[in-house]
Amino acid sequence: MQAMETKGHRAEQPESCIIANPIYDTVFKKLMEHERIVKFFLGTLLNENILSVAVRPQEFTYRKKTEESEQAPENVGYSIYRIDFMVTVETKEGEWKKILVEVQKSWDETDVIRFRNYLAEQYRRVDRINGEDIVLPITTIYILGGRLSGIESPCIKVERQYRDMVRESPLNVKSPFVEKLTHDSYVIQAGRIADERYGTRLNELLRLFEQAHFVEEDSEISKQYTYASNDEDIRFITSVLKEMVADPKEREEIEREAEALRTIDDMYGKTNRKQKRIIEEQEKALVEKDRALVAHKKALVVKDKVIEEQVSVIEEKDKALKAQAKQIEELKRLLNTNN
Repeated sequence: MQAMETKGHRAEQPESCIIANPIYDTVFKKLMEHERIVKFFLGTLLNENILSVAVRPQEFTYRKKTEESEQAPENVGYSIYRIDFMVTVETKEGEWKKILVEVQKSWDETDVIRFRNYLAEQYRRVDRINGEDIVLPITTIYILGGRLSGIESPCIKVERQYRDMVRESPLNVKSPFVEKLTHDSYVIQAGRIADERYGTRLNELLRLFEQAHFVEEDSEISKQYTYASNDEDIRFITSVLKEMVADPKEREEIEREAEALRTIDDMYGKTNRKQKRIIEEQEKALVEKDRALVAHKKALVVKDKVIEEQVSVIEEKDKALKAQAKQIEELKRLLNTNN
């Protein structure tokens, strides 16, 4: 890993400055070239003391099977994909982990399939630590520019818990078998980060990804950062982001990525949004239909209950009439006997 924080970057931060938007891949990956930033970012998010980090290859080739290739193995294709950032870390407890970080500025649910492919490939891989082949536990971090429905928190952790189901109690243990077959996950929703001053390192880290205060109306590549911080790591990160947006070559690279995203959105975004609206309207119609059916069923139940009550009343009347008829017959018999 390149340790660049001592060259060309000063950990200075005025009350307000213009910084590059770290939600762009170009910006985020350059931030991750600094070991100091990597340790701060992962240590703050995972709430662990990171002793050492080692960047892993970001590009992988995997065999892509199709229906045609199932019948003819020679037709098996190969596909290359890139993970935004992958690193192995050693914690203070001496534990090694593999961290996968995905930054997705424009979020679409179809990205889930791509993320699952990444995970499947990483679960198959063996890593080499200190000259030894080892299967590492995996932790995933997703930084999303959009918003997930139903989750308002800007930062969530999805964690595992060992639980004894027989005794119905939590277990404070860890097993290599379980750790290597399951994983914790962190999700940052940049679109939900608000101007909230909790005073924690995590909150200061999240503010860097806040999607607001953009300098230009038609561009989101740079923004006004107005949070003064006493944290040296935060000050260092903002100084790097400030220099990125000020450097003409780096700014041009960010602008190219932004233009590519706009082009993709023009090509597919409008269609996807239209299809999404259609699906939402269909789902809404189905919900209304379900509500109508539920209401209809309730009405039928009420109607059946009324009918049952009416039948019960009729039956009681029949019983009363039969008893009355029986009394009349008995009176007639007594009269005939007296005569």
